[in-house]
Amino acid sequence: MQIQTYIDPAAFLDQAQPFLEAQETVNNLILGVTIRLRDHPEWTKHPPYLAVVENSAGEVQLAASITPPHNLLLAGSPPIPEEAIELLIQNLCAGKWTFPGTNAEKGLALRFAEAWARAAGVEFRAKMRLRAYELRQVVPPLDPPGGTLRLASPDDLETVAGWRVEFIRESLHEDPPEDNHEDALRFIQAGSTFLWEDQQPVSMAVSTRPTPHGVSIGGVYTPPEYRGRGYASACVAALSQRLLDGGKSFCTLFTDLDYPTSNSIYQKIGYRPVCDFTEYTFFG
Repeated sequence: MQIQTYIDPAAFLDQAQPFLEAQETVNNLILGVTIRLRDHPEWTKHPPYLAVVENSAGEVQLAASITPPHNLLLAGSPPIPEEAIELLIQNLCAGKWTFPGTNAEKGLALRFAEAWARAAGVEFRAKMRLRAYELRQVVPPLDPPGGTLRLASPDDLETVAGWRVEFIRESLHEDPPEDNHEDALRFIQAGSTFLWEDQQPVSMAVSTRPTPHGVSIGGVYTPPEYRGRGYASACVAALSQRLLDGGKSFCTLFTDLDYPTSNSIYQKIGYRPVCDFTEYTFFG
Protein backbone atom coordinates (compact mmCIF):
# COMPACT_ATOMS: atom_id res chain seq x y z
CA MET A 1 0.00 0.00 0.00
CA GLN A 2 1.32 3.45 -0.89
CA ILE A 3 0.06 7.04 -0.90
CA GLN A 4 0.74 9.68 -3.52
CA THR A 5 -0.02 13.37 -2.97
CA TYR A 6 -0.40 15.98 -5.68
CA ILE A 7 -0.03 19.73 -6.01
CA ASP A 8 -1.49 19.83 -9.52
CA PRO A 9 -5.20 18.86 -9.75
CA ALA A 10 -4.64 17.70 -13.33
CA ALA A 11 -2.03 15.18 -12.17
CA PHE A 12 -4.38 13.98 -9.42
CA LEU A 13 -7.16 13.49 -11.94
CA ASP A 14 -4.88 11.63 -14.35
CA GLN A 15 -4.55 9.00 -11.64
CA ALA A 16 -7.88 9.20 -9.83
CA GLN A 17 -10.45 10.12 -12.47
CA PRO A 18 -10.99 6.64 -13.97
CA PHE A 19 -11.53 5.30 -10.46
CA LEU A 20 -13.93 8.13 -9.58
CA GLU A 21 -15.83 7.89 -12.87
CA ALA A 22 -16.54 4.21 -12.27
CA GLN A 23 -19.17 5.45 -9.79
CA GLU A 24 -19.69 8.93 -11.15
CA THR A 25 -22.86 9.76 -9.24
CA VAL A 26 -21.58 8.44 -5.90
CA ASN A 27 -18.29 10.30 -6.40
CA ASN A 28 -19.76 13.44 -8.00
CA LEU A 29 -18.76 15.68 -5.09
CA ILE A 30 -15.02 14.96 -4.97
CA LEU A 31 -14.84 14.50 -8.75
CA GLY A 32 -16.67 17.75 -9.50
CA VAL A 33 -14.66 19.71 -6.95
CA THR A 34 -11.29 18.52 -8.28
CA ILE A 35 -12.31 19.12 -11.90
CA ARG A 36 -13.21 22.68 -10.86
CA LEU A 37 -9.82 23.02 -9.15
CA ARG A 38 -8.19 22.02 -12.42
CA ASP A 39 -10.31 24.16 -14.72
CA HIS A 40 -10.75 27.22 -12.48
CA PRO A 41 -7.71 27.56 -10.20
CA GLU A 42 -8.54 31.24 -9.79
CA TRP A 43 -11.59 30.25 -7.73
CA THR A 44 -9.39 28.86 -4.95
CA LYS A 45 -7.40 30.96 -2.51
CA HIS A 46 -5.34 28.20 -0.87
CA PRO A 47 -3.44 25.19 -2.26
CA PRO A 48 -5.52 22.00 -1.99
CA TYR A 49 -4.63 18.66 -0.50
CA LEU A 50 -5.01 15.86 -3.07
CA ALA A 51 -4.07 12.26 -2.40
CA VAL A 52 -4.53 8.76 -3.78
CA VAL A 53 -3.88 5.53 -1.87
CA GLU A 54 -3.04 2.53 -4.06
CA ASN A 55 -2.49 -1.14 -3.33
CA SER A 56 0.59 -3.08 -4.44
CA ALA A 57 -1.02 -3.72 -7.85
CA GLY A 58 -1.40 0.02 -8.46
CA GLU A 59 -5.18 -0.05 -7.98
CA VAL A 60 -6.74 3.00 -6.34
CA GLN A 61 -8.26 2.17 -2.95
CA LEU A 62 -8.99 5.65 -1.66
CA ALA A 63 -9.01 9.22 -2.99
CA ALA A 64 -9.00 12.34 -0.79
CA SER A 65 -9.31 16.07 -1.32
CA ILE A 66 -9.31 19.19 0.85
CA THR A 67 -9.96 22.67 -0.50
CA PRO A 68 -9.13 24.80 2.57
CA PRO A 69 -11.01 25.80 4.66
CA HIS A 70 -13.56 23.15 3.66
CA ASN A 71 -14.12 19.53 4.63
CA LEU A 72 -12.04 16.53 3.70
CA LEU A 73 -13.80 14.69 0.86
CA LEU A 74 -13.26 10.96 0.45
CA ALA A 75 -14.06 8.32 -2.15
CA GLY A 76 -13.37 4.62 -1.96
CA SER A 77 -14.61 1.38 -3.43
CA PRO A 78 -15.53 -1.21 -0.76
CA PRO A 79 -13.97 -3.15 0.74
CA ILE A 80 -11.56 -0.39 1.71
CA PRO A 81 -8.61 -1.79 3.69
CA GLU A 82 -8.03 -0.30 7.12
CA GLU A 83 -4.41 0.17 6.04
CA ALA A 84 -5.52 2.63 3.35
CA ILE A 85 -7.32 4.82 5.89
CA GLU A 86 -4.42 4.67 8.34
CA LEU A 87 -1.94 5.59 5.59
CA LEU A 88 -4.05 8.61 4.64
CA ILE A 89 -4.27 9.73 8.27
CA GLN A 90 -0.51 9.41 8.75
CA ASN A 91 0.03 11.58 5.69
CA LEU A 92 -2.46 14.21 6.85
CA CYS A 93 -0.82 14.33 10.27
CA ALA A 94 2.67 14.58 8.78
CA GLY A 95 1.57 17.52 6.65
CA LYS A 96 -0.25 19.12 9.60
CA TRP A 97 -3.42 19.49 7.55
CA THR A 98 -6.47 20.80 9.35
CA PHE A 99 -10.10 20.59 8.26
CA PRO A 100 -13.41 21.14 10.04
CA GLY A 101 -14.97 17.81 9.11
CA THR A 102 -15.36 15.09 6.53
CA ASN A 103 -18.03 14.20 3.98
CA ALA A 104 -18.24 10.78 2.36
CA GLU A 105 -20.38 7.69 1.85
CA LYS A 106 -21.78 6.99 5.30
CA GLY A 107 -19.76 3.84 6.02
CA LEU A 108 -16.47 5.35 4.88
CA ALA A 109 -17.22 8.63 6.66
CA LEU A 110 -17.76 6.88 9.98
CA ARG A 111 -14.62 4.74 9.64
CA PHE A 112 -12.51 7.78 8.86
CA ALA A 113 -14.08 9.91 11.61
CA GLU A 114 -13.41 7.25 14.23
CA ALA A 115 -9.80 6.77 13.09
CA TRP A 116 -9.13 10.51 12.81
CA ALA A 117 -10.56 11.13 16.28
CA ARG A 118 -8.12 8.59 17.72
CA ALA A 119 -5.13 9.92 15.79
CA ALA A 120 -5.77 13.65 16.23
CA GLY A 121 -7.18 13.52 19.76
CA VAL A 122 -10.47 15.14 18.78
CA GLU A 123 -14.15 14.29 19.04
CA PHE A 124 -16.68 14.15 16.25
CA ARG A 125 -20.41 14.37 15.72
CA ALA A 126 -22.71 13.95 12.76
CA LYS A 127 -23.65 17.30 11.25
CA MET A 128 -25.85 16.11 8.37
CA ARG A 129 -27.19 12.88 6.95
CA LEU A 130 -27.36 13.25 3.21
CA ARG A 131 -28.69 11.29 0.26
CA ALA A 132 -27.30 11.46 -3.26
CA TYR A 133 -29.87 11.32 -6.04
CA GLU A 134 -29.58 10.81 -9.79
CA LEU A 135 -31.99 11.85 -12.56
CA ARG A 136 -31.86 10.66 -16.17
CA GLN A 137 -35.37 11.62 -17.27
CA VAL A 138 -37.46 14.49 -15.94
CA VAL A 139 -41.01 13.83 -14.77
CA PRO A 140 -42.80 17.19 -15.26
CA PRO A 141 -44.66 18.46 -12.18
CA LEU A 142 -48.31 17.37 -12.21
CA ASP A 143 -49.60 20.80 -11.19
CA PRO A 144 -46.99 23.29 -12.38
CA PRO A 145 -47.08 26.83 -11.00
CA GLY A 146 -47.00 29.94 -13.09
CA GLY A 147 -43.69 31.34 -14.20
CA THR A 148 -40.61 30.38 -16.18
CA LEU A 149 -36.97 29.50 -15.63
CA ARG A 150 -34.41 32.12 -16.57
CA LEU A 151 -30.67 32.64 -16.23
CA ALA A 152 -29.69 35.05 -13.47
CA SER A 153 -27.86 38.20 -14.54
CA PRO A 154 -25.60 40.61 -12.65
CA ASP A 155 -28.71 42.72 -12.06
CA ASP A 156 -29.93 39.91 -9.79
CA LEU A 157 -26.81 39.96 -7.62
CA GLU A 158 -28.42 41.35 -4.46
CA THR A 159 -31.29 38.85 -4.65
CA VAL A 160 -29.00 35.91 -5.35
CA ALA A 161 -26.45 36.89 -2.69
CA GLY A 162 -29.20 37.34 -0.10
CA TRP A 163 -30.79 34.00 -0.94
CA ARG A 164 -27.37 32.31 -0.79
CA VAL A 165 -26.98 33.58 2.78
CA GLU A 166 -30.34 32.12 3.77
CA PHE A 167 -29.64 28.84 1.97
CA ILE A 168 -26.27 28.43 3.71
CA ARG A 169 -27.78 29.13 7.12
CA GLU A 170 -30.90 27.04 6.67
CA SER A 171 -29.66 24.09 4.61
CA LEU A 172 -25.94 23.85 5.40
CA HIS A 173 -26.25 25.02 9.03
CA GLU A 174 -23.27 27.35 8.56
CA ASP A 175 -22.50 31.04 8.60
CA PRO A 176 -22.09 32.48 5.11
CA PRO A 177 -18.53 33.18 3.96
CA GLU A 178 -17.19 36.72 3.98
CA ASP A 179 -16.85 36.59 0.19
CA ASN A 180 -20.50 35.58 -0.33
CA HIS A 181 -21.14 38.42 -2.80
CA GLU A 182 -18.01 37.50 -4.73
CA ASP A 183 -19.10 33.85 -4.91
CA ALA A 184 -22.62 34.81 -5.97
CA LEU A 185 -21.29 37.03 -8.76
CA ARG A 186 -18.84 34.33 -9.87
CA PHE A 187 -21.61 31.78 -10.34
CA ILE A 188 -23.82 34.33 -12.10
CA GLN A 189 -21.02 35.25 -14.50
CA ALA A 190 -20.34 31.54 -15.11
CA GLY A 191 -23.94 31.10 -16.27
CA SER A 192 -24.68 28.67 -13.45
CA THR A 193 -27.38 30.45 -11.42
CA PHE A 194 -31.02 30.17 -12.44
CA LEU A 195 -34.18 31.80 -11.14
CA TRP A 196 -37.80 30.79 -11.40
CA GLU A 197 -39.71 33.98 -12.12
CA ASP A 198 -43.43 34.43 -11.58
CA GLN A 199 -43.75 38.20 -12.06
CA GLN A 200 -40.69 38.41 -9.80
CA PRO A 201 -37.96 35.93 -8.79
CA VAL A 202 -39.46 33.36 -6.41
CA SER A 203 -36.99 30.46 -6.37
CA MET A 204 -33.34 29.71 -7.19
CA ALA A 205 -31.20 26.75 -8.23
CA VAL A 206 -27.56 26.46 -9.29
CA SER A 207 -25.89 24.07 -11.72
CA THR A 208 -22.51 23.14 -10.29
CA ARG A 209 -19.63 20.68 -10.36
CA PRO A 210 -19.98 19.29 -13.90
CA THR A 211 -18.40 15.87 -14.37
CA PRO A 212 -17.75 14.12 -17.70
CA HIS A 213 -21.29 12.74 -17.98
CA GLY A 214 -23.25 14.52 -15.28
CA VAL A 215 -23.78 17.76 -13.44
CA SER A 216 -25.01 18.61 -9.95
CA ILE A 217 -27.82 20.92 -8.91
CA GLY A 218 -27.48 22.75 -5.61
CA GLY A 219 -28.30 25.97 -3.85
CA VAL A 220 -32.04 25.35 -4.21
CA TYR A 221 -33.81 28.05 -2.23
CA THR A 222 -37.30 29.50 -2.07
CA PRO A 223 -38.06 32.33 0.38
CA PRO A 224 -40.61 31.36 3.04
CA GLU A 225 -43.31 33.64 1.60
CA TYR A 226 -43.25 31.74 -1.70
CA ARG A 227 -43.11 28.19 -0.38
CA GLY A 228 -45.82 25.58 -0.83
CA ARG A 229 -46.65 26.68 -4.37
CA GLY A 230 -44.47 24.26 -6.33
CA TYR A 231 -41.83 26.79 -7.36
CA ALA A 232 -38.81 24.75 -6.23
CA SER A 233 -40.08 21.62 -8.00
CA ALA A 234 -40.70 23.56 -11.21
CA CYS A 235 -37.33 25.31 -10.99
CA VAL A 236 -35.34 22.11 -10.45
CA ALA A 237 -37.33 20.16 -13.05
CA ALA A 238 -36.82 22.86 -15.70
CA LEU A 239 -33.13 23.26 -14.90
CA SER A 240 -32.62 19.47 -14.94
CA GLN A 241 -34.24 19.27 -18.38
CA ARG A 242 -32.12 22.15 -19.63
CA LEU A 243 -28.94 20.38 -18.48
CA LEU A 244 -29.99 17.08 -20.07
CA ASP A 245 -30.86 18.90 -23.30
CA GLY A 246 -27.41 20.49 -23.15
CA GLY A 247 -25.75 17.08 -23.43
CA LYS A 248 -25.42 15.70 -19.91
CA SER A 249 -26.52 12.08 -19.37
CA PHE A 250 -27.72 12.68 -15.83
CA CYS A 251 -28.14 15.25 -13.07
CA THR A 252 -27.34 14.72 -9.41
CA LEU A 253 -28.24 16.45 -6.18
CA PHE A 254 -27.90 15.98 -2.43
CA THR A 255 -30.71 16.25 0.09
CA ASP A 256 -30.66 16.49 3.86
CA LEU A 257 -32.48 13.42 5.20
CA ASP A 258 -33.86 15.51 8.05
CA TYR A 259 -36.07 17.34 5.51
CA PRO A 260 -38.54 14.77 4.13
CA THR A 261 -40.34 17.37 2.00
CA SER A 262 -37.35 18.03 -0.24
CA ASN A 263 -36.63 14.32 -0.54
CA SER A 264 -40.22 13.76 -1.65
CA ILE A 265 -40.48 16.56 -4.20
CA TYR A 266 -37.26 15.62 -5.97
CA GLN A 267 -38.36 12.00 -6.33
CA LYS A 268 -41.64 13.17 -7.86
CA ILE A 269 -39.76 14.90 -10.69
CA GLY A 270 -37.57 11.90 -11.46
CA TYR A 271 -34.67 11.83 -9.00
CA ARG A 272 -33.77 8.36 -7.71
CA PRO A 273 -31.76 7.65 -4.51
CA VAL A 274 -28.28 6.24 -5.12
CA CYS A 275 -26.22 6.45 -1.93
CA ASP A 276 -26.30 7.87 1.60
CA PHE A 277 -23.57 10.15 2.93
CA THR A 278 -22.75 11.55 6.35
CA GLU A 279 -20.98 14.81 7.09
CA TYR A 280 -19.08 14.76 10.39
CA THR A 281 -17.70 17.75 12.29
CA PHE A 282 -14.53 17.48 14.38
CA PHE A 283 -14.07 19.46 17.58
CA GLY A 284 -12.06 19.58 20.79
